[in-house]
Amino acid sequence: MSNDFDSIVKRSVALRKKYHELEIQHHNSEWTIEEDALAYLTDAGLVGRNIMSQEGRWPKINSKEELEHKLGENIWWLIVLAERLGIDIKEATERFLTRTEQLL
Repeated sequence: MSNDFDSIVKRSVALRKKYHELEIQHHNSEWTIEEDALAYLTDAGLVGRNIMSQEGRWPKINSKEELEHKLGENIWWLIVLAERLGIDIKEATERFLTRTEQLL
C-alpha cells in the first residue's frame, strides 16, 4: 500500500490517542475496544442513513457533507480497531484485495 495510506494510519492512531486523553478526563478511563466497535457500528449506520438521504429516500439537509464526513470517520474507526486488535490494516486490506481479485 502507498505511503499516503501509511500517513493516514499514523494520523488515525495519533488522533485516537487524543480522544483517549479526553475519555480519561471525562470518565477516568479510556473506551474499551468494544466501545470503539459500538461507536464504529453507530457511524456505519449513519452512513446508510446519509446515503438514503442523498438518494432522496430520507429527509435531511446537508446530507452530502455529513456523508463525506461519516465515510472518512468509518475508515478512521476501522484503522483504529485494527490497531487496537494488533492487526496491520494495510496487510489485511492487501490480502483481501488479492484474494478477492483471484476469486473474480
